[in-house]
Amino acid sequence: MRVLLLGANGYLGRFVADRLLADPAVQLTALGRGDDADVRFDLASGSPGALTRFLDAVHPGVVINCAGATRGGARELTRHNTVAVATVCEALRRSGCGARLVQLGCAAEYGPSQPGSSTSEDAIPRPGGPYGVSKLAATELVLGSGLDAVVLRVFSPAGPGTPAGSPLGRLAEAMRRAMQAGDGELKLGGLGVQRDFVDVRDVARAVHAASLSAAQGVVNIGSGRAVRLRDAAAVLARVAGYGGALHELDGGPGGRPSIGHPRTESDAAPAAYPYPDGCGSWQQADVRTARDRLGWRPRINLEESLADIWMEAACRI
Repeated sequence: MRVLLLGANGYLGRFVADRLLADPAVQLTALGRGDDADVRFDLASGSPGALTRFLDAVHPGVVINCAGATRGGARELTRHNTVAVATVCEALRRSGCGARLVQLGCAAEYGPSQPGSSTSEDAIPRPGGPYGVSKLAATELVLGSGLDAVVLRVFSPAGPGTPAGSPLGRLAEAMRRAMQAGDGELKLGGLGVQRDFVDVRDVARAVHAASLSAAQGVVNIGSGRAVRLRDAAAVLARVAGYGGALHELDGGPGGRPSIGHPRTESDAAPAAYPYPDGCGSWQQADVRTARDRLGWRPRINLEESLADIWMEAACRI
C-alpha cells in the first residue's frame, strides 16, 4: 500500500510516520514544508493543480493529513488548517489516483460540553475559538468533498514529544523548575480543568487502522475518560519523585487555564470561553465508534504517557 503522509514532521505526524514505517506492507512518501520531507510542498500556498500532478505521479492508495497549525491568529489558522485542506480535497478530486483520505481533526471542533457527559460524533459542534473553527471548517470540506474519507477527531494527545505549551507540557516544565530550584512547594493554576488524554502512539495506531478501514465520516479518538489536571499533576509528581507540596491557585469556578505561567490576554477571554482551547472545563470522548468501525481501543494509560513526558523534561535538569 502506497501512503502519502502530509505533515510528517509535526507532533502527531512523527508518530504516524513511525507506525506506518513499521508496517512492511506500506510504502511511505512524506510531503511537507521541511527540508527532510521526501517532497517539499506548502499546502497553505501551493496550488491544487501542482498537488494533483504529484498525486498522479505517485499514485497513493491513501493520503493521511496530519498537517496544520495549532497557534497563531485566525488568518494564519485558516490558511494552514482550512485552505490547506481545501487544496488537498480539490487535488484528490482532480487526480486519477482514487486515494482514500484520512484527515486529522480535533476535539476543539466540538467546543465546550456538559460536565459528566461523553461527546459522540453526532454532537452539534460549537467551537469556542479560531483554532476549533478552522478545524471544523476543514472537517466540513472533507465531509462534503464526495471523497472516500474519514476524519479522526483527536482529543487531548499526550506522551513523548508533548509540546511545551500544552497543559501537560507546562505542568512538567513547572515541576522541573521547582525540582531544579529545590522548591518545596509548587503553585499551579487551572487544575480544575478536565480533559480526555490519549497517548500519541495510540493516535498513530488509530490513523493506521483508519487507513486500512472502510470507515467514513467522523470518528472520535480519545481514552473515553476525562481526567482532572489536578489528578494528572499528582501522578506526574509521583512519577518525577517530587516530594514537595502542590498548591492550587484560586482561579474561580472550574479553575483558570494558567498552569505554571503568568496570566495572559487569553486568560481574560469572554466568560463563555475562558479556556485557551475553547473547550470549557470538561471534555470526554465517546469512543464506541472507533471501537466498532476501526477495531481500535487505547492501550497506553495516562501514567505511562506522563512518565514519558517527564523523561523528556528531566533531561533539561
